[in-house]
Amino acid sequence: MSFKKCFALALNSLMTSKMRSFLTMLGIIIGVGAVIILVSLMNGMTGQVTGIFADLGTTGITVSVQDRGGSRKVTADDMYRLMEENPSLISGVSPNVTVPNATVKHQGNDITSSLSGVSEDYGKIRNVKLAQGRFLQYIDVAKKQKVCVIGAYQQKEFFDGAFALGETIKCSGEAYKVIGVIEEKADATAGSEDDVIYIPYPNAARMMGTDTISSFLIGAVTEEKVDAAVEVINKLLDDKIGDSDYYNAISMKQMLDSMNTILGTMETVLVCIAGISLLVGGIGIMNIMLVSVTERTREIGIRKSLGAKQKDIMRQFVIEAGTVSGVGGIIGIIFGAVVSMAAGSLLDLTVVPSAGAVAVAFGVSVGIGILFGFLPASKAAKLNPIEALRYD
Repeated sequence: MSFKKCFALALNSLMTSKMRSFLTMLGIIIGVGAVIILVSLMNGMTGQVTGIFADLGTTGITVSVQDRGGSRKVTADDMYRLMEENPSLISGVSPNVTVPNATVKHQGNDITSSLSGVSEDYGKIRNVKLAQGRFLQYIDVAKKQKVCVIGAYQQKEFFDGAFALGETIKCSGEAYKVIGVIEEKADATAGSEDDVIYIPYPNAARMMGTDTISSFLIGAVTEEKVDAAVEVINKLLDDKIGDSDYYNAISMKQMLDSMNTILGTMETVLVCIAGISLLVGGIGIMNIMLVSVTERTREIGIRKSLGAKQKDIMRQFVIEAGTVSGVGGIIGIIFGAVVSMAAGSLLDLTVVPSAGAVAVAFGVSVGIGILFGFLPASKAAKLNPIEALRYD
C-alpha cells in the first residue's frame, strides 16, 4: 500500500471518531503549544532585556569602591588620569554621587526624589536622550554650577509636561536652573526611570558632606574594547586598594552576557518541563493505537489473507500514529502562537513565535507519534492471519 493511501486511511480513521482522536491528540497539542509559548515569551524577555541594556549603553563599566581609610582609596583624579593614559580604551569617566530622598520643590509643590551627581560624560556613556535642552557640560561640573537635568516625572509634576528650560527648582533647599529634560521612558511615574535629577557631582558630594567617591561610571571606546578597559581599571584598583574584596568593576556587556545565560538556562528548563507533555501525549497515542489494533484485528486478518505483508501492516499503523501526532502538532502550533501573542500583549513584550521553535516542536511531536506508534504497529504486523480472522 502506498504512503498516500495509508495517509488517506489514517485521516479517515481520525474523522470516524473525532472525540477520541481529539483526546488522543490533546497531550501533543498541550506539549507543542507550551513549548512555543515558553520559547516565544523567553525570546521576548531576552529582547526586552537586551533593549534595556542597549539603552543604558553596552560600553559602560560600573566601578564600586569601599573606603578602607587612610591612603587606600581611589579619587576622581585617579580615574581621569587613567583615561588620559589609555585614550584608546577609555572614552569617558563619570564619578557618581547619590543624594537619596532629597526634597525637591517648585512653587509650593514638593516631591521626594534621589539626586544623581554625575559628570558631563555620563550622558554620552548612558546614551541619555533629551526631549528639551542639553545635558551637563564640562564647565557646569568644573564651576560647580547649580544647574540640573530633570526627568519626565519632574516635568509632569512641576510644569504639567510643558516647556521647563530656564525654570528654577529647589533641590535640598538650593535653587537649581533646569537646562535639560530627559525623554519619557516609563509613563513619567514616581520611582521609575523618568524619576531622575542629574546635577554636577561636586555639588552632590557637598550635599552629602563627603569628598570620597565610591562609585564611577567608565565608558569604553567601543564594545570590543570593554574587556581590555576592565583589565586596566582592575589594575589601578588593585594598586590603589590592594584587596579585591573592597572593589568591583563590572561592564554592562558582562551583565548582559550573564543575564542572557540565566534566561537561556531558564528557557531550557521550562522547555524540558513542557516536553513532558509531549511524552505523555506519546504514551496516549501508543495506548489508543493498541486499542485500535485490537478493534481492527479482523481487518488486519482480511488484509493479510489478501496478500498484505508485515511491512504493509506496520507502515499503515506507523503512518496513522504519525498522522495523529502531526495533526495534534499543527493544532498545538496554532494554539501556542495565539496564546503567546496574547500573553506578550498583556505583559508588554514583543513576542513573535520562533520559526525554529515551531519546526522543532512539530518535528518532535511527529517523531514521538511514530516512536510510540511503532509498538502497536509491530503487534499488528505480527498477528497470525488465521487467528485474526477468527477474532470476534
